[in-house]
Amino acid sequence: MKNYTEEDLIKVSPEVYEALISGKAVVALESTIISHGMPYPKNYQTANEVESVVRENGAIPATIAILDGTPFVGLSDEQLKRLAILGRKVQKTARRDIPHVLAIGGNGATTVSATMFFAHKVGIPVFVTGGIGGVHRHGENTMDISSDLTELGKTPVTVISAGVKSILDIPRTLEYLETQGVTVSVYGSNEFPAFFTETSGCQVPCRVDTPEQCAKLIDANVSLNLGTGILIAVPIPKKYEASGNLIELAIQQALKEAKEKNVSGNAATPFLLERVNELTSGASLAANIALVKNNALVGAKISVALAKLRQGTPRSAL
Repeated sequence: MKNYTEEDLIKVSPEVYEALISGKAVVALESTIISHGMPYPKNYQTANEVESVVRENGAIPATIAILDGTPFVGLSDEQLKRLAILGRKVQKTARRDIPHVLAIGGNGATTVSATMFFAHKVGIPVFVTGGIGGVHRHGENTMDISSDLTELGKTPVTVISAGVKSILDIPRTLEYLETQGVTVSVYGSNEFPAFFTETSGCQVPCRVDTPEQCAKLIDANVSLNLGTGILIAVPIPKKYEASGNLIELAIQQALKEAKEKNVSGNAATPFLLERVNELTSGASLAANIALVKNNALVGAKISVALAKLRQGTPRSAL
């Protein structure tokens, strides 16, 4: 197993490194939600709270970001705070952007696709986020499809999320994931969630009800070397569920404004989420934070169950 030194391209924190080589539970976390998801100091506070939830449930958090041209897996409190303060000055970094950010010595907040890439590089099998990207509404005309979906089709990391961001086209996203050969399952339900609400009207063929069932699903995928990721969608807890009608009306208004202002590409999602939050008087942001914490809780338990299943056979890439 390899020891990471200062000369290596990816810097893994000592805590994460020790956990990986000893087969302990580790949960990867993205950094775009910190830089682009909410303003400082709310983003810093939320990032710390999410990491705490992971720890409280038996796993080690590994927030991933690029700082001064170096990818880090596991951030110190100082690095986390720096990222939070910089906010949107940090480049939103998907897989395609990684070489550029490294080459210029820049700062990059990793999206789902980039976080999956780095997590797989160091051998972290479980990654928690809020919601993944997907096929944008009217994507059949614009071809605006998130690289999160193609990453799930080629990187064997399990993503725990509240489903697909509700500003997107959920049915078409699920169709695209099927084409990519991605196993899509829902935790405790047969219906795919709609991010802010528990239901979307879309049924899924795979249901999991316990962390142990999730662990067996992940282990089967890796053991067969399928080479694809898994999406485990966790419905938002009922007590935090926002009004579906209120959210949908806000989404339609935000989509209309985005079109009028020609907002597209990787600027679209931050614009839409921020505008929906404004239109719902903060209800969507509060629900977003609650679902991320809930995903962290479930993801940590899944990671612990997977570590127990694999006891005696650590599979870190380090």
